[in-house]
Amino acid sequence: MHNYRYNSNNKWRKPLQMLCLLLGVVLLLSACGQAQKPSSATDSNTGSNAGSNSGQSSSSSEQNTAPPQEEVPEVPQEEVDPVQEQLSSLTLEEKIGQMILAGVQGTMLDDQAKQMITDQKVGGIIFYANNVSTLDGTAKFVQSIKEANQSNPVPIFMSVDQEGGKVSRMPETVESIPSSRKVGETKDSALAETMGELLARQVQLAGFNVDFAPVLDVNSNPKNPVIGDRSFGSSAELVSRMGIAEMKGLRSEGIIPVVKHFPGHGDTSVDSHLDLPVVNKTEKQLAELEWIPFQAAVKEQVEAVMVAHILFPKLDPDHPASLSDVIIGEHLRGKFKYDGVVITDDLSMGAIANNYKLDQAALATVKAGSDILLVAHSYESAKTIFDTLISAVKSGKITESRIDESVYRILALKQQYKLSDDQKASGDLKQLNADIVDWRKQIDAR
Repeated sequence: MHNYRYNSNNKWRKPLQMLCLLLGVVLLLSACGQAQKPSSATDSNTGSNAGSNSGQSSSSSEQNTAPPQEEVPEVPQEEVDPVQEQLSSLTLEEKIGQMILAGVQGTMLDDQAKQMITDQKVGGIIFYANNVSTLDGTAKFVQSIKEANQSNPVPIFMSVDQEGGKVSRMPETVESIPSSRKVGETKDSALAETMGELLARQVQLAGFNVDFAPVLDVNSNPKNPVIGDRSFGSSAELVSRMGIAEMKGLRSEGIIPVVKHFPGHGDTSVDSHLDLPVVNKTEKQLAELEWIPFQAAVKEQVEAVMVAHILFPKLDPDHPASLSDVIIGEHLRGKFKYDGVVITDDLSMGAIANNYKLDQAALATVKAGSDILLVAHSYESAKTIFDTLISAVKSGKITESRIDESVYRILALKQQYKLSDDQKASGDLKQLNADIVDWRKQIDAR
């Protein structure tokens, strides 16, 4: 019995010992695991400390330091182009309309003008002397056009030729500004800058936002029937200096200046209102005189350039400047690196009307690089240009991307000057007249 009992105990002792040993190991490992596991508070603090101490050396041992988190690079936000946004929202018809600057009839808004604004969605209107009545009447006419345009998505250019001298559209109640030649004779660019400011204040009295000035033609031909005293003088340096000063004066008062008449109308002996002038000058000759003021204006980031209806056969024997890819595309856009708005002179003038059909001229000038086609005196002419360009895009004669290039420039200029159809005529007539009289005295004293 004794042996049996002994053997029995001996038989179970070893498994019990092993079981106890295993249980002890399990308990020990469990305790170690609990000791090593950080609390959630520690987790939080460690993360916080790692973030706040990034970039600093740590005195703690390697195994207690959390590995650095990889920084995810920020994806740069694409800048929104407000001009492109507006362009993308326009229909083809609305875009083509922006490229037309049309004339109106009479001194009040008539049904045909309303229809032109509604149907052709013209981007601008020009006033001539026969559209101007009293200052108040003219301001009301301008305002009525802006109100009619409010159904369109883009504000309208309201433009006028207000140069001073014989080219003046203001009513008699507004004091007159002398010709550019008279101001040029002073050789004082400060007086020319004031001239620009005064011209701007004049046109603001009626609610205009664009002035077709300054004239940058060098008056090199005494027999010139169309420029004469509209030019600051016969020296390219003087015309550049005085013209750029006037341009800055207009700009400073919030009026968009349009320099004219590229490539230079100063050496013509024919009036382009009546027929097509021809100037037999080489590129080198033009670069030494006529082009100097326009290059100066481009350097000063001029907003808009008007191109003349003049044939320069040594540059382009087939097309006048206003329809010429050589003159607009290769020279003004290419060599001058000009990317602002290009406007044609009036396409209803004799220089074009006597030699080209309007639809042909419209296609040619757009292909050459013009952005705005000026056509006055006929509602039918504005419709012809609109229909021609719509048809040209739909038939593939002109790509829509070519239209977009022009409309982008037009919209950019309107946004730059914060144009709005809500803008009304502004200014103090009495104060402006007093300022003009004082300035004229300074001119006379020189």
